[in-house]
Amino acid sequence: MSLNCNELNVIIQELDLPGSFIQEIVQPGFDTLVFRIIRKGALNTLLICTSAQSCRLCWTKTRVTKNPKPLRFNEFLRSHVQGMRINSCEQLGLDRIVKLDVSTWQQRYFLYIRLWSGAANVIVTEEDGTILDCMYRRPKRGEVSGGTFIPQVQPVTEEQAAEALRKFPVRTFGEEDEGRSFNELIDRYYSEHAVTLSRESLLQQAEKWYNVKHSKMQGALERLLEKQRQFEGADSLRHTGDLILSYGAEAKDGFLDCTDYDTGREVHIRLDPALSVQENAARYYDEYKKAVSGMEALQHDIELSRRAISALDAEYQAMLEEKSVIRMEQMLRHDTAPRQQVEKSHAGLHYEIDGWTLLVGRTANENDELLRHTVRGSDMWLHTRDYAGGYVFIKAQKNKSVPLDILLYAGNLAVYHSKARQNGKADLYYTQVKYLRRAKNGPKGLVLPTHEKNLFVKLDSDKLRKLDELEKAQESIWRT
Repeated sequence: MSLNCNELNVIIQELDLPGSFIQEIVQPGFDTLVFRIIRKGALNTLLICTSAQSCRLCWTKTRVTKNPKPLRFNEFLRSHVQGMRINSCEQLGLDRIVKLDVSTWQQRYFLYIRLWSGAANVIVTEEDGTILDCMYRRPKRGEVSGGTFIPQVQPVTEEQAAEALRKFPVRTFGEEDEGRSFNELIDRYYSEHAVTLSRESLLQQAEKWYNVKHSKMQGALERLLEKQRQFEGADSLRHTGDLILSYGAEAKDGFLDCTDYDTGREVHIRLDPALSVQENAARYYDEYKKAVSGMEALQHDIELSRRAISALDAEYQAMLEEKSVIRMEQMLRHDTAPRQQVEKSHAGLHYEIDGWTLLVGRTANENDELLRHTVRGSDMWLHTRDYAGGYVFIKAQKNKSVPLDILLYAGNLAVYHSKARQNGKADLYYTQVKYLRRAKNGPKGLVLPTHEKNLFVKLDSDKLRKLDELEKAQESIWRT
């Protein structure tokens, strides 16, 4: 249960905040704030929690970990409120809204801490009530930057105060706790009870998140394995081509009936009457080559998919074993570090698709970095014609030419990361890196191509969606 109005008054009296200074502000989670406060020469930690059924404000001795990814409201408080002096701290009537009056010699703000389980919030306003920012932005309530928040305070009579105390008494604890401050007792109570409630809720969220993500990954793996099973019959395609060359002269009306010299069984093969015997056999040989090539790419994708599932399993297990509720909530968001901070072996974006590696430079610096330190002369380079944009590279493979489908994936990336994105289509030119030369006295990353070929690409949403899924899967592996 959250603090009631009378408990909040006791807490505020014990806090004795007027004259204190806010040294540091930390937001470990979306529903928690921590103020490091210099009070009477000592450093104290003030906890503000807006979690449902656990709304509270009190001193705490619990060690609070910082969020690896600074949250929006935390950054705002650090730039506007941190370092200010607390002039006053009071509860507005019996409304469970705490008003902090903070200032410097230049600026003065009001912090309204609303501890309602259904609509808790922390709102920062100027003296005239103009909202600067909120912990939770709620446009329907007008609780957004630029809005107005001036709570109406109704004077409380002695009869109302007595009635409130009868309906909402200050909770008592055991005799062994006599002599302890109410702040200490509340901090201990929630550390023992609210954590359990929060942990159960977080475990349910973690299980739901894991099941959804694991189901998608497992389904993708099953589809790859099914495709692999289909490709395992590639040898039969080559053997069929051999039979056509051996018995093609016996074909009648577009069909070839013959005896398989390996098994001794009768086989029935359909042929294209418009093609010669050799051309019909060549069709089966081509399908055989595609299947063999596809098998190599599939094995790479299957291994990547299995690694992603293993990374997900390890992440979920770490959540189950985590004791700190705040840290568990941070892990549950599973994106605590921005993508820009994920360590990579090279600049730009990285994609692995069907056994081929695609690299994307989005800026002049990334383009230059990839050209200088990552790509080689035999790699393929793509760029939009007549539009500014990033460079896309396809890493070469020995004795293999780039398949058209891979070229189209790279072309979609080139259009997407260029000024042509709004048009949804563009002409590209592509050539090998060894045919690029730097423009003399030109800006960083600018190159002039030779031996280039033209390619027209229209953005394909299915291809872009698959690339995005692959990038996220690869990113989850890097994180582990």
